Amino acid sequence: MNSNNLFQFLQQGFHVTIGATATLMETVSDPQKREAALSHLQTEFSVRTREWAEKGEVTEQEARKILDELLRQRNGEKERGNNSPSTQDTTNVASELRELTEEIISLRKELEQN
Repeated sequence: MNSNNLFQFLQQGFHVTIGATATLMETVSDPQKREAALSHLQTEFSVRTREWAEKGEVTEQEARKILDELLRQRNGEKERGNNSPSTQDTTNVASELRELTEEIISLRKELEQN
């Protein structure tokens, strides 16, 4: 990043800070704006909560499908007398479980931030 871009970045950050502060002061001093802002925040939080719940439900269903499939594969292999799953199946399941775990961690972090 060259010095001109750095200066522009810092200047923009300064302007954002000043603008946010001015908006906050206007909102705090005007009861009508304050009520509107609080209402907006509550609505936004409700919408985000609903989105997170839906995403969590879909993720749970995907995880259940993966685990059910894994159990079905293992039970089928035991019935055939083969007690060890193939390396490829194990790798795929481990990869899918890792992805789901990362998604759950991401959702938790998102919830904690809001």
